[in-house]
Amino acid sequence: MPMYMAEFKLRFGERKWYVRRLVEASSIEEAEEMARRYAEAMNKGEVLWELGYVIEAERPLLIGKEELEKLGA
Repeated sequence: MPMYMAEFKLRFGERKWYVRRLVEASSIEEAEEMARRYAEAMNKGEVLWELGYVIEAERPLLIGKEELEKLGA
């Protein structure tokens, strides 16, 4: 099953930071829906979760020669 990466912006008072989660779904549309539902479920506490974006992740969270070459580094 394809993997996608969702990035969320979290806010707590004046603080904000970003968190990424891997999403296992059959399409990007399904991944976006799952990520939106995840953010809604996480918003039950004091930290506000906002979905930023969802992208396909061929090699999620890896930094290797291939990724550095893509970046021109």
